[in-house]
Amino acid sequence: MPLEVGAVVEGVVTGITHFGAFVELPGGKTGLVHISEVADAYVKDIHDYLKEQDRVKVKVLSMDSNGRIGLSIRQANPRPRRQTQAQFEDKLARFMRDSDERLADVRRHQEAKRGGRGSRFF
Repeated sequence: MPLEVGAVVEGVVTGITHFGAFVELPGGKTGLVHISEVADAYVKDIHDYLKEQDRVKVKVLSMDSNGRIGLSIRQANPRPRRQTQAQFEDKLARFMRDSDERLADVRRHQEAKRGGRGSRFF
């Protein structure tokens, strides 16, 4: 199976550096997972997440003419976004309801100070 950009494959970590990890892919090719593509959270020390001989699922991000392959563990295991979207919509609905209530309170307070609608001029 030839590798192509966007493919998700399994590989073995063969080396770890301060800037990423080298992963051997099917077919004997090796690619690099940059430290920023290891996890969704900030990765200070890659050894907290990976060690040599770990089997990892990676997504092929790029392949250049020099044979370098860019990989991502983070994108191969995407987080579910539906729950996040639902939470945002709930927060937005709550904000809109509270905002409408506060605006109505402000309008009532202003009308009470003026003595009602237009009664000041008649």
